[in-house]
Amino acid sequence: MTTTGTAAAPRAGRPRPALAQVVPWLVTLGRLVLGAVFVAAGASKVTDLANSVRSVRAYRLLPEWAAPAVGAGLPFFEIALGVLLIVGLGVRVGAVVGAALLVIFIAGIAAAAARGLRIDCGCFGNGGDLRAGQQTQYLGELARDAGLLVVAALVAWRPRGRVSIDNWIHGEGTA
Repeated sequence: MTTTGTAAAPRAGRPRPALAQVVPWLVTLGRLVLGAVFVAAGASKVTDLANSVRSVRAYRLLPEWAAPAVGAGLPFFEIALGVLLIVGLGVRVGAVVGAALLVIFIAGIAAAAARGLRIDCGCFGNGGDLRAGQQTQYLGELARDAGLLVVAALVAWRPRGRVSIDNWIHGEGTA
């Protein structure tokens, strides 16, 4: 092998490694899953804002005056965030905001469990205090949100997937 003192020529015409071809599609899938989850969560609460407020109150983390604003605003925020992720507009920011929201949800569920509260998380509507005989689902809720947090981190790290408005804005088409 000889060196000429110049940089090596780019690998023109050589196929990209398989992983490099798969990652953008995995990011796209993650973006769509994350967006769909936020839209579904928001849509399940937006038709019953009183129940959404009741769910927020059940955590007993916010001052009473803040619970109605958070409970009523959260479903609309989740839907907007989900739609932005699905269409691929502001993907990195959306993924970071989604990750922050998931961290808040994880902390809230963990705090409820640690304090011995018996509540339904209200993540997809119908939250609040559990009735006698109902079991908490904290471990499953924490595992789900932790998995979504990993997806959000992947999308934030590599926001350029396939088929997004961001790509179109930057002149990258769907590639």
